[in-house]
Amino acid sequence: MSEETCGCRLSASDTGTMLHVTGAWRLNALPTAWRDLRALRLTSPLVIDGSRLHALDSAGALTLLRAMSDSGLDPMQATLQGFDETHRRVFEDVRKRLAGVESTSVPRKPRWLAEVGKKTSDLGALLAGHLSFLGATISAFGEALIAPRRLRGKELTTQFEQVCLNAIPVVALVTLLIGVTIAYLLGLQAEKYGANIFVVDGVGIGMTREFAPIIVATIIAGRSGAAFTAQLGAMRLTEEIDAIRTLGLSPMQVLVVPRVLALMLALPLLVFVGDVMGIVGAMLVAEPMLGLTPITFLERLHEALDITHVWVGLGKAPAFALFIAVIGCRMGFTVERDTRAVGLATTSTVVQSIVAVILLDAAFAVLFQELDW
Repeated sequence: MSEETCGCRLSASDTGTMLHVTGAWRLNALPTAWRDLRALRLTSPLVIDGSRLHALDSAGALTLLRAMSDSGLDPMQATLQGFDETHRRVFEDVRKRLAGVESTSVPRKPRWLAEVGKKTSDLGALLAGHLSFLGATISAFGEALIAPRRLRGKELTTQFEQVCLNAIPVVALVTLLIGVTIAYLLGLQAEKYGANIFVVDGVGIGMTREFAPIIVATIIAGRSGAAFTAQLGAMRLTEEIDAIRTLGLSPMQVLVVPRVLALMLALPLLVFVGDVMGIVGAMLVAEPMLGLTPITFLERLHEALDITHVWVGLGKAPAFALFIAVIGCRMGFTVERDTRAVGLATTSTVVQSIVAVILLDAAFAVLFQELDW
């Protein structure tokens, strides 16, 4: 047999079954040796004869030990015979290390109650993290008020341009179409009772008080909130945030405060744009569908739309913006250091922001109802 090949066979002995290993049990020859070992029926007690063994590396020793384990034998009980000192030392070293490795158990699928508990715990940790980051953001705002020079004007202007000016077209288009849709649906029902004029009431109050704020906030959550997470996540990935700390600067002042403040200033303006475009969209439908001329539409709007409804809608906007910006920035700051995690965090930001906006809107509805606004 060539020294570059290896083989094995079984024979009976006085002490039990003897496994004869021959040739060179190196890594490159092990596929053939493994098939030969699997074909043998190893029984206990087992004696391994290495008198015709030319070479043995750790992979070869591991193959022998795994074959014994797969046959239900204890590798520690196998007896070595005819091994030279070098081969015996390699085999014993692998066997000693194998004994210290705990067998891996197949994890059980968690029960539904454990899964609910885990999700609840994760949600609690997420909310606690957001609350802590909100506190840190408010503290950073306090520092900027005490020392206005800390506020970075250029960064604030840049962020305002991105979250407000660049968002006007999409906000205007979406709210215009929403106004058209609401007026159309209300008009279909109002025509049945000859109450066409009251469509103006529904559109005016609905757009300014509820539809425009929540629709614009949802658009901004998917646009600016996701952008905040992606930008800060990429900066964390490239260690730019660590570099800012190394320079002795505060990441909260440099990165978070301009983004939060820009969004809180921008969202009321975008909501106002949404109010106007929603009413314009309803006015476009009112004349051909309901016979309401623009003059009649505006006169009725002036009578029916109390300024309180406008202020209520605009008052919600900064609160929506604060939570969207805090969630977006915090998810960017805590993203794992890999590209896949950035994408997951961005998706999570959009979902969390939309849920937060809906919950806040419900809370405002209850509060304003109690205040009779």
